Amino acid sequence: MAIQSIGRRGLKTVLATAISLALTNQALAQESATEEKEYEAITVTATKRAQVIYEVPIAISAFSGEDLAAQGITDLTDVGKFVPNLNVTGFSAGHTSSANPFIRGIGLQDHLITTDPGVSVYVDGVYLGRQVGQNWNLNNIERIEVLRGPQGTLYGRNSIGGAINIITKQPDEVAVTKAGLEFGTRGRLKGDVFLNREINEHWSFNFNGGYNSRDGIGEFVNIPNAKYDVGENEEYYGRLSFKWAPNEDFSLVVTADMNDNEGGLRPYQTLIDEVPTGAYYQGERWGTPFPFGPLRNSDTTDNPYDNATGSEEVTTVSNEARGISATADWNWNDNYASKVVVSHRSSKYKAGLDDDGTIYELDQFPEVGDADQTSIEFQLNGFIGDNMDFVSGIYYFNEKGSNLQDPANGALFNGAPTLLDLNQETTSKAIFFNLGYDMTDDLRISGGLRYTDDEKSASADVGIGPVYAEDSWSEVSFDLSANYTMENGLNVYGSIQNGYQSGQFPARPYCLFGDPNCFVASDNITAINYEIGLKGEVTDNFNMSIAVFNTEYEDLPYQVSTTAEGGFNTTNLVVEQTSRGIEFESTWDVTANFAIHSSLGYIDVDVQEQDGVKPVAPLTPEYTASISPSYMMALDSGNELTFRLDYSYRDDMYGEPTADPGRHTLVESRQLVNIDISYNNIEGDYTLSLYGRNVFDERYDNARLNTGDYVLQILSNDPSEFGIRYLKHF
Repeated sequence: MAIQSIGRRGLKTVLATAISLALTNQALAQESATEEKEYEAITVTATKRAQVIYEVPIAISAFSGEDLAAQGITDLTDVGKFVPNLNVTGFSAGHTSSANPFIRGIGLQDHLITTDPGVSVYVDGVYLGRQVGQNWNLNNIERIEVLRGPQGTLYGRNSIGGAINIITKQPDEVAVTKAGLEFGTRGRLKGDVFLNREINEHWSFNFNGGYNSRDGIGEFVNIPNAKYDVGENEEYYGRLSFKWAPNEDFSLVVTADMNDNEGGLRPYQTLIDEVPTGAYYQGERWGTPFPFGPLRNSDTTDNPYDNATGSEEVTTVSNEARGISATADWNWNDNYASKVVVSHRSSKYKAGLDDDGTIYELDQFPEVGDADQTSIEFQLNGFIGDNMDFVSGIYYFNEKGSNLQDPANGALFNGAPTLLDLNQETTSKAIFFNLGYDMTDDLRISGGLRYTDDEKSASADVGIGPVYAEDSWSEVSFDLSANYTMENGLNVYGSIQNGYQSGQFPARPYCLFGDPNCFVASDNITAINYEIGLKGEVTDNFNMSIAVFNTEYEDLPYQVSTTAEGGFNTTNLVVEQTSRGIEFESTWDVTANFAIHSSLGYIDVDVQEQDGVKPVAPLTPEYTASISPSYMMALDSGNELTFRLDYSYRDDMYGEPTADPGRHTLVESRQLVNIDISYNNIEGDYTLSLYGRNVFDERYDNARLNTGDYVLQILSNDPSEFGIRYLKHF
């Protein structure tokens, strides 16, 4: 198809032309509009203050709940298709509900308790520590904010690449009842309900609950009685919030949420012939022949989305998550306010891969894991005089978790029982302060400091007895920024952002067989980002933001995984990295009924040479882009039809920290197209939509990993889907 034949050079030309047209034809667009439209600029809390998005001196993308619904965005993976320099993968032991965001070349595709992501995800101010189960169904959402670049001062924990804030709708006095149904190909069935009510003048509540299921994309060809097909998914979720507001100066919101997910192992393919020097192709490992002889690609499946495993233990994946939080807000007087956010979350999962991907019992790693976390944040915020404001606080976080690959549940390596038993407790404490000063009506400067102290104690048992280790780190992070509102209303800003992440213990320390002292944590990671940007409303019908950045990282660990004696060994390759690039977003109302939203990101990552080899940042596309035109047609009856197309592009990238073509870890570019046709009745009480997701059925790699013996090709789980969606307001 024509759209699939666009190369990188053609894509750059198309996008450059679109941006040029947008910038040079604003006056023409203004004249052609049947009526002028003033933007309602979205208000965000990225700096833990309520600010218009144009006034925030960082690169930020924001989606309102209405925007999410209009674009058919249902989870974090979808968000990753429309934000510049954001790429969201979903590997994590073959689970179908993981979300692994990478922002500006920083992220993590692993999930084990001794690893930490480089991009933090928050829900209503509560940090989500684990990535399995993080691909939330985005219902009952007020907005989503994607903050790009280190956010170490106000967000602290694991935000050296950026932060994603999910803000849900708080209970209030407005009576709302909404119900949605969705039916589609590939057995899509989704239903959800949202209810908001005032109980009395002081109490209100809301509830969101739903069910979502989708059939698989392949079959377990050697297990005819498998409970689920490859990539199949079934999920239940719910969220209940109560708000108590006895007066205008105090409110307390208590929220409980749950998510249960079960389904089939995500699709992947084991490539054997591509590594003729590997153990699978040779038919032996460390001089011990395989009883069934050498393996070939033909021992897997002809259809890469099928799976030839003979182990029922790895065909099913599941996760459960439970959380409760309480948020109290006090306005002490006109100058001072405080906020407390207390939460406890627990999660557990079952997953794991059969790495050889054949009927033979060679390398299979069924896995279970759990994590419990408690966090407390206290803020004191306010004003000093007429021109100064501040945000300050203290933060506490504790997490205990484990991962287990147990021979009793069928874990095998080289055909023999294997064990991986990881445990870790993390305690993090921080204090932060950020001050903003309005030097004039147009010029604002701000700066902040954060002191963080982290402690980790961990244990690992790979079959030779447990090994214990502990370590601690501390760091002072800072940021400094200035933004100026020009006469035309545009905001120009400059910022220096500092980030920090504590060190990490090895994820799969089978190095212990040869080195009993190798279970040692890496040094703390530091990042500093220099950024300038311009954002705002250029005209009444065109707004835009553009940011140019340069980020320097020290002691950044890249994961490198190989087969080793006893198991699948993962070590940290520690590097120094410099990332520089540019990001552009715009919304252009060509007419009163026709609008175009676009985004473009470019990043150049330079990694310091290691032993004569120059690594690359894994899972980091050089170019990211999207364009979303929409057209609203008014009918004679007063009802409306809206036509929308969403196109997103992610450039070539590599699944591991090397660009060596002989490693076969190139993840080729992908182009995805969604369409949506919606009918809104004149009363505004229902919407009926026809949708198409990935309408050209683009099949692409989600990740690739070369172990030295074989290549794991992690495949996409979102083939084309067409269906109907109905939303009713009561």
